[in-house]
Amino acid sequence: MALLVTNGRLVTWEEPNRIVDGGALLIDGAAIAAVGTARELEARYPDAERLDARGQLVMPGNICAHTHFYGAYARGLAIPGPAPKDFPEILQRLWWPLDKALDERSVRYSALVCLVDAIKHGTTTLIDHHASPNFIDGSLDVIADAVEQAGLRAVLCYEVTDRDGDAKARAGIQENVRFLKSGAARPMVRGTFGLHASLTLSDATLEACADAAAGLNTGFHIHVAEHEADEEDSLRKCGERVVHRLHRLGILGPRTIVAHAVHTDEAERALLKETGTWISHQPRSNMNNGVGAAPIDRMREEGQRLVLGNDGFSNNMWAEWKAAYLLHKVANRDPRRAPGDFIAQMAAQNNARLAEVFFAGETIGRLVPGAVADVVLVDYHPFTPLSAGNLPWHILFGFEASMVTTTIAGGKVLMRDRQLLTLDEAQIAAEARAYAPMVWDNYRHYAERALLA
Repeated sequence: MALLVTNGRLVTWEEPNRIVDGGALLIDGAAIAAVGTARELEARYPDAERLDARGQLVMPGNICAHTHFYGAYARGLAIPGPAPKDFPEILQRLWWPLDKALDERSVRYSALVCLVDAIKHGTTTLIDHHASPNFIDGSLDVIADAVEQAGLRAVLCYEVTDRDGDAKARAGIQENVRFLKSGAARPMVRGTFGLHASLTLSDATLEACADAAAGLNTGFHIHVAEHEADEEDSLRKCGERVVHRLHRLGILGPRTIVAHAVHTDEAERALLKETGTWISHQPRSNMNNGVGAAPIDRMREEGQRLVLGNDGFSNNMWAEWKAAYLLHKVANRDPRRAPGDFIAQMAAQNNARLAEVFFAGETIGRLVPGAVADVVLVDYHPFTPLSAGNLPWHILFGFEASMVTTTIAGGKVLMRDRQLLTLDEAQIAAEARAYAPMVWDNYRHYAERALLA
């Protein structure tokens, strides 16, 4: 039965954006069938089920361009020994021991708790980057099953790396290939080809990945120059910087996402633009890891395809908007940096265009007839005028995560009036919490070995 969302203030996120006061939209199946005023659509579709927005903002769902579900068990986790002094130590002593600690059950619950978080924060599309070297085969199916249970939209991949040996690198390649070949059967899930970073990948492995991906209509999802160590390693091994190395080996292109690119130089960025590669910015993670601030204003001037992710932080993407807006002002001591309309362009329109790369033929991130019905209701009633022109600054200075009341993805209502309908939050939290001591014990085993290395 069709669902008529009525009595809302529609934010269409078209280019240019429009706000329709007293608006309504008809959802028929997985798509938006009609957009207009409440009076018009109520008259045209009197038999449709009604969802009264009660004057709330009705918007396309948020999109995350780069995340890590598998990091969920890091929350509250103590790292043995002194605090890591830099990002390479964070990798060696936190993330690499943690991903080794994961098994099938912890992968499932890592995904589920993140998906609960996404629904509550109105994030309907997530591009995930997974690692679990002691549970590789079938790991992407476990995550995809959780995504389907939640009802969200996701793009998944497995992180290929050499750091755990040749056999596991080959297993990671096979997991990507297997999932890419089978993933089309899931309407809300797509695949890409995951790679960790240049600093943990040999030329031989990168060549094997490029060969394996040939004919699969895929690009790659890889961390690039998050810290200077990535560039230093590439120069030492190959005599060239990371982006040039990846280009030589066939990794870049219009279906590839490079996460971070904090320490890329002008020549590298020119190559990223030339190849149509997407650059994903994660400001909260960059601040937390102390790796620096990517030159996103310069990237914008260069015409880069710049999108916004969260790197495994909460799926409150508006918090990521705010971090991006503030970080570059303080990093450059210039309040003109990262203006609100640029942040909105990156996080709303650009993220949607990236999602459309994977969900070919779909219109995502706009409230227009024929678009996918990924919609959120936001209980925001400002005390100053709100228009299409000033909406980015209302989001940056007025929106809070608690204001999301209803989340719809693919035409299915996942949360209504703050009540989750597809996932049992309390049960998921209880089961994830019950399993956490085992995961943390496994982590400590690997982390203590890393401390002695």
